[in-house]
Amino acid sequence: MLTDETIDKYLRAGRIASRVKKYAMKIVKPGARIYDICENVERKIVEEGGLPAFPCNISVNEVAAHYTAYISDPSTIPDRSLVKVDLGVHVDGYIADTAVTLAFDPKYDELNIAVETALERALEVVRPGIRVSKIGEIIESTIKAYGYKPIKNLSGHSIERYNLHSGVSIPNVKDFFSLSRIKPNSVYAIEPFGTSGVGYVVEGKEVYIYSLRREGKVKADLARRIIEEVKKKYNGLPFAERWLRNIVHSRVELVKTLKNLVKSKILNYYPVLVEASANPVSQFEHTVLVLEKEVVVTTL
Repeated sequence: MLTDETIDKYLRAGRIASRVKKYAMKIVKPGARIYDICENVERKIVEEGGLPAFPCNISVNEVAAHYTAYISDPSTIPDRSLVKVDLGVHVDGYIADTAVTLAFDPKYDELNIAVETALERALEVVRPGIRVSKIGEIIESTIKAYGYKPIKNLSGHSIERYNLHSGVSIPNVKDFFSLSRIKPNSVYAIEPFGTSGVGYVVEGKEVYIYSLRREGKVKADLARRIIEEVKKKYNGLPFAERWLRNIVHSRVELVKTLKNLVKSKILNYYPVLVEASANPVSQFEHTVLVLEKEVVVTTL
């Protein structure tokens, strides 16, 4: 059972995420620097009384997920682009995860309608006992009805305290192998992705997001300081390379150390994910709190 205090913290995180998403929608515009957007969104989360559950993701066009600004990132929002804003908030480890896609070219409007409609229809059927494959079937059929494809290798996920992806996947297609059912007293992120492309993502070369996998003994001073910092501040949740900029002045040295910690299996890494045919991707996401007799969308 979820206690009243736990439910309250999930709801508070959701309200903060909703307000910050509305704020992000005002500051994301062509010409805006992605570094500034990420920093301002994360700062706004703190001002509203939460903490970032993961780095703000600003993924443009064919980039589907996991792009956050790196240290001194000069990139800006392009003209006539399709921009996904994915943000997470936690209150004492209780997480809300939400996303919206902004179209700066009318040619993407129909794709956005398809994916947002898929999310709305999926949310309508979420209840204790429903198979997650049924949710995926609804998402897939809705997006395909508009002439687009869901991203089959991206999915929603169950959420637990300090655990963003806690084991159950919510597919975006009908998946006969997904036997899980939605359980009461649980939290899930439902996040359809759609595209005019082939409908799956591949890993890019860039990595700007990591998380602590395990504590390990390391000799290098910088590596030791990184482990201490992320253990103390993030409690296993994902963090950005950018968040460590005050530990070391050299980005080259920082990135090299992070890569070594990945090789040592001390850190997990999350490569930028790109649509395989380089076609633009749309994403919409809400978090749902599933109780015995009620389902609450926390991020509305």
